[in-house]
Amino acid sequence: MRDVLEGRRGGLRGFLPFFGPAVIASIAYMDPGNYATNIQAGAKYGYMLLWVVLVANMIAMLFQALSAKLGIVTGRNLAEMCRERYPRPVVWVMWFVSELAAMATDLAEFLGGAIGLSLLAGIPLIWGMAITAVITYGILLFEGRGFRFMELMIGAMVAVIGLCYLVELFLAPVDWGMAALGIVTPQMPDRGALLISVGIVGATVMPHAVFLHSGLTQYRTVARDDRERKMLVRFSNREVVLALAVAGMVNMAMVMMAAAAFHLGHSEVAEIETAYHTLTPLLGAASAAVFLVSLIASGVSSSVVGTMAGQMIMQGFVNFRIPIWLRRAVTMVPAFIVVAVNANPTETLVMSQVVLSIALPVPMIALLHFTSSRKVMGDFANRRRVVVVATAATAIVLGLNFVLLAGVFGLAIPGF
Repeated sequence: MRDVLEGRRGGLRGFLPFFGPAVIASIAYMDPGNYATNIQAGAKYGYMLLWVVLVANMIAMLFQALSAKLGIVTGRNLAEMCRERYPRPVVWVMWFVSELAAMATDLAEFLGGAIGLSLLAGIPLIWGMAITAVITYGILLFEGRGFRFMELMIGAMVAVIGLCYLVELFLAPVDWGMAALGIVTPQMPDRGALLISVGIVGATVMPHAVFLHSGLTQYRTVARDDRERKMLVRFSNREVVLALAVAGMVNMAMVMMAAAAFHLGHSEVAEIETAYHTLTPLLGAASAAVFLVSLIASGVSSSVVGTMAGQMIMQGFVNFRIPIWLRRAVTMVPAFIVVAVNANPTETLVMSQVVLSIALPVPMIALLHFTSSRKVMGDFANRRRVVVVATAATAIVLGLNFVLLAGVFGLAIPGF
């Protein structure tokens, strides 16, 4: 990286050393919560909600790029900036909300990986959870070997997920014309579609990923002057676009696969377990097995990344760290409670994404504030058009959350 910054290496070989932080963050956009919401979206509404996936992914690209820029320019992650510049009561509230979001994230990720292992190996869900816990903790033990090792490991799992869904698109009878129409035609048929759309936003634009990305870039390469900072931001923006474009295509593939397999004749499919059992007679055992392999890779890798983000959030907001094994144990408790009380795992996954969507404005507003401030960013402060677009994106998320909460509390929503 130093050779590139000093002009001794260029081209593709000059870009590859900087490729990594966005790949780790991108796994948050392909976690089991996405599986749950995308299966429901495709099964019940066909290709109609693909535009929601596209919009959510574009918002994610913008805010991940801003998060990475904050870490590169200031040498601080987002949670640290909040602790240093906001009043103490505000910081504690933000930390509490962010920790809830992190726990909701881990609930979805941990449950998803356990469900995949349980179905693939034919073992009880509780055993799948235990195996998932051991695997994720084992991977986290390697975090001390350096950032590159973790980037390569997570990158390999992203590749597995992407290849699995490439195979699924060949196996499923996708109506490509309807899919293209669904991507470019905004529509919201009913209240159920709205709830799923909020879940898609919550599953695609992840609070913990926004916090994490700034931490992944703050120490990775220390810039010595503004010229080097500008180069690092440029490399980071390219990586964000590439990594999240892959994540967006995977999410669209999930919806398209569910639409092709379930919408006509099986629109009631709303659970991961049901999707697996229904895929076997519809598309064959190979399709069902590929689906589970991708789910396991998603659950394990996103659970690892979620734990990393949780540590960073705690350290940043309250300047305190706990052992990895303790955080891993605490964040697994909700998942075990869900299984113990016989709650529906897939419904729990979807609701966890709604919780994430409600928590999302906290990092979005803070990130927009810091990256738009010349006192914080100097010449790297957001330009006017970026501020306008980011403010509009934040308003969209806040608006969706307001409509969702209004529905939860029984308030009338015109048109729904």
